[in-house]
Amino acid sequence: QVQLVESGGGLVQAGGSLSLSCVASGRTFSQSAMGWFRQAPGKQRELVATITAGGTAKYADSVKGRFTISRDSAKDTVNLQMDSLKPEDTATYYCAARDRYYPSTNTEDYDYWGQGTQVTVSS
Repeated sequence: QVQLVESGGGLVQAGGSLSLSCVASGRTFSQSAMGWFRQAPGKQRELVATITAGGTAKYADSVKGRFTISRDSAKDTVNLQMDSLKPEDTATYYCAARDRYYPSTNTEDYDYWGQGTQVTVSS
């Protein structure tokens, strides 16, 4: 059974940091593009960051300079380091995998999704 499992969410004060991890099991995703998305209550799921199979990262403008996506293909793990967190970063964060080298900005282009981890930033 193919699974993506996120961890590392929690409650943090504004200005703080959290580190999210996504571990894949059931098959390797070393040749897959990966992405982190988030969804706040009442809002659409939005892109946070993506990384190609080769390790090239891109970020949404809202998190650029504050978040860092990385991957360890040998361990089938993708991480999201979140610094200088703001209350508007509060959301459920999802890891996703796409069976292509390059990621996509569209949620429907991803083949696998994790169950999500909650991030809450208090002011």
